[in-house]
Amino acid sequence: MGPLKGVKVVDMTTVLMGPYATQMLGDYGAGVIKVEPPEGDVTRQIGPMRGAGMGPMFLNANRNKRSICLDLKKDEGRAVLLKLLTDADVLVYNVRPQAMQRLKLGYDVVSAINPRIVYAGVFGFGQNGIYAAKPAYDDLIQGGSGLSYLMARGGDDTPRYVPNAIVDRVVGLAAVGAILASIVHRDRTGQGQRVDIPMFETMAGFVLGDHLGGLTFEPPLDRGGYARQMSRERRPYRTKDSHISVIVYNDKQWQSFFRATGRADLAADPRFASIPSRLANVDFVYTELGRIFLTRTTDEWIKLLEEADVPSMPMHDLQGVVDDPHLASANFFSIVDHPSEGKIRNMRPAATWSETPVEISHLAPRHGEHSAEILREAGYRDDEIAQLIKDGVTRTPPDPGI
Repeated sequence: MGPLKGVKVVDMTTVLMGPYATQMLGDYGAGVIKVEPPEGDVTRQIGPMRGAGMGPMFLNANRNKRSICLDLKKDEGRAVLLKLLTDADVLVYNVRPQAMQRLKLGYDVVSAINPRIVYAGVFGFGQNGIYAAKPAYDDLIQGGSGLSYLMARGGDDTPRYVPNAIVDRVVGLAAVGAILASIVHRDRTGQGQRVDIPMFETMAGFVLGDHLGGLTFEPPLDRGGYARQMSRERRPYRTKDSHISVIVYNDKQWQSFFRATGRADLAADPRFASIPSRLANVDFVYTELGRIFLTRTTDEWIKLLEEADVPSMPMHDLQGVVDDPHLASANFFSIVDHPSEGKIRNMRPAATWSETPVEISHLAPRHGEHSAEILREAGYRDDEIAQLIKDGVTRTPPDPGI
């Protein structure tokens, strides 16, 4: 059941960053209780769907979780949550800490009832900076971290957002690492702690790890940026019939490429001679490659480059990714029967373990699907659960067959 079997996670997150992180914890074997407000997670409404509130964005970020609906603005809802937290290993939330204080769910309150808990917040900005109380979304952090500037430098001078929730997913991954490190510390010492994973600082380090460049030094040696990544010619190459992604990077690969293509003239060109000279002439180098790749089809290039041991991949569209033969042979996708949504395509966790293999125990739940089940586990009687439903503190979904 995975390396985190027995770890209890209470998940107060919505949208993508937090749910992506907690899905990963669930994939790794943790028991994740997703606490949803009465209106449900907003991602339930995104994308084409068969059943109301079961859009693909939600389905692909909330498997291996059970859902309980709680109105935390009601005292009774807050009391239920606190009861769930008494034996939890981890609480994950992604509202601003100020909102947790307003809900009377700050670290001081939660740690008082469970000193061993890892109290993990994923939100916009570190709480010791002037942006501490600002709201944050993926697009805002893309702009603020330099990603949109880099998109312009590598394109047509128009700042753009990466067409992927890259900030949410990168910070979600960082949150998983921070939470697991905190669990290790707790298991060694018996002491829980608060851990903050801010989006802005995480992405600033993520982007500048490549692009701080000469700004690393004081005084600066340049204005920053990695020339190869910012080249406007760094893109999939057009072939006779489609596109191909190729990276000819080190000297050995370049020599193999020149031999395979019969380009002794370029092998003798000093602009291709070394990494520093190629970087100094990166636009010229990539332009020349672009001319070469127009001379063959993608399949012809894939065969030639594999024989020359030069790294390459076809450029897929989204359907192409789904149909990729490696992913098929690795059983990455499977068609599974969702209890309410019928047949859906599921993506398995990418990591594998030799001793604690993971499995999908729950597909993404309907809103409040496990409310009654979780409340019973917490010690509530059926009549008490019925009263909570009547009072609007919780809810359960209708039978999917209705």
